[in-house]
Amino acid sequence: MAWQVVIAGGGFGGFYAARALERLLPAQSAHVTLVNDANFMLYTPLLPGAAGATLDPRHVVVPLRSQLRRTDLVIGRVTGAEPLARTLQVRRIDGQQLELGYDQLVIALGSVSRTLPVPGLAEHAIGLKSLSDATAVRNQLLGCLDVAESVEDPALRSEYLSFVFVGAGYAGVEGLAELQDFAAQVVELYPRCAAQGMRWVLAEARPRIMQEVPASLSEFAERELRRRGVEVRTDTTLHELSARTATLSDGETIPARTVVWTAGVKPSPVVARLGLPLNDEGRVLVERTMRVAGSPARVWAIGDCAAVPDAARPGHACPPTAQHAIRQGRLVARNVAAALSGGAARPFRYRTKGVVAELGRNQAVALTLGVRWRGLPAWLIARTYHLLLMPGIGRRLRLLADWNVALVFGRDASAPGQLGSPTPLEHD
Repeated sequence: MAWQVVIAGGGFGGFYAARALERLLPAQSAHVTLVNDANFMLYTPLLPGAAGATLDPRHVVVPLRSQLRRTDLVIGRVTGAEPLARTLQVRRIDGQQLELGYDQLVIALGSVSRTLPVPGLAEHAIGLKSLSDATAVRNQLLGCLDVAESVEDPALRSEYLSFVFVGAGYAGVEGLAELQDFAAQVVELYPRCAAQGMRWVLAEARPRIMQEVPASLSEFAERELRRRGVEVRTDTTLHELSARTATLSDGETIPARTVVWTAGVKPSPVVARLGLPLNDEGRVLVERTMRVAGSPARVWAIGDCAAVPDAARPGHACPPTAQHAIRQGRLVARNVAAALSGGAARPFRYRTKGVVAELGRNQAVALTLGVRWRGLPAWLIARTYHLLLMPGIGRRLRLLADWNVALVFGRDASAPGQLGSPTPLEHD
C-alpha cells in the first residue's frame, strides 16, 4: 500500500516540495496530492510587473499540471483538519466537501494581506497580493484616467489623478514604481490628465522605506521615487479612508479615488482552524526540521504560514520571502522522504544570499553576496534573477518576450479585467 502525502498550498513552498517529492519518492511507494485554490503557482515577485503592464498577467503564473507530472491536484480551499484522525478537509471548487487522509502532511498555505482597524480600509482599499489584485489595480488606474479625461471640474479630476500607496516594503515600493512608470507613459493618451498632472503618495509607518535592504539602498530608492515626483511620507500611517479621500496620521486629507494597501502580510486565516500550535503572529510553531512542534513526525509546515527558526538570526523566525519558501519546500521533501523510510530529518539552515527590488524601467536596487548595486546594473541583476528562478523554459521565454516588447513598443494601455467578464444573455 502506497504512502499518502498531502501538501496543502501550491505557492513557492508547496510547489517546490511537490516537485522534489516526485524525484525522491518512487511512484509505487508514495502517492502525492497537492491542494491549491488555483491550478497555478503565482510568481508573486512579478505581480508589480503585471499591475504595471510590463508583463501579461498570464505570464506571472506557472501551471501546476505542466510542471508536476506525478502529483494529483485537487483544486479547492482547505477548510480544516483533524490531526488525530489524520485527515484534511477541503472544499473543491464545485462546492463538494472532501476529506483527504494522509500519512504525511505539509502545510504551505502562505499568507494574505495584513489589515488594521482603519475606518474604511476594507471597503475602499485594494491589496496587491494576488493576480486578481494586480489586474484590479491596473484596471483602477486606467479607469480613473478614462473618467478624469471626461471631467470638466479640475478639483474632481484631481481625485481621479491621485494615487496613494500605504506600506513601503518590497510590494509597496515596487508596485508604486511600476504603476507610476506605466501611468507616466499612458497619460500621454489623455491630454487633459497630462496637462493637470498626477499625484503619487507613498506612506510608510517606519522611519525609512524598504527596511529589508541596507540604508544606502533604501535612500537611493527614495531619491529615485522623489525624482519622479512621488511624495514619500515616512513615520506616517493611514488614519481613515473613504470612497473619495484618504486621511493620513499627519492630519492631511488627500482627495483620492485609489488607495493600494501593501502594509505587510499575515498567515492564511484557515491556519487557525487546523488544530496546530501557533505563535503570537498566527504562524504554525515548528522545530528547526520544520516538523510541527509537539506532533509526531507526520505534520510539517513551511513558508509564510510557519514560524521556521532562522539559523541566521537566533530567536527569530525566517522572513516570509520566496527565497526561504523555495528552500524550505525542497528540504521538507527530503525530510518527509526520510520520515517514510525511517531516516533522520535535517534542520533548516539558510542565509539570504541577496535581495532585489525593481523601481521601474532601468532602475532597481540589489544586494548580492554583500555587494550593493543600484540603477541599471541592479535592474539587469533583478531581471536575470527572476528569469532564472521562473520554472520552465516556456515561462522564461514568455517573460523575455513581454519585457522586450514593452521596451520597444511601450506598454499595453487596455484594461485586461474586462476580458474575463462574460456578457449577460438577455431575454427576448
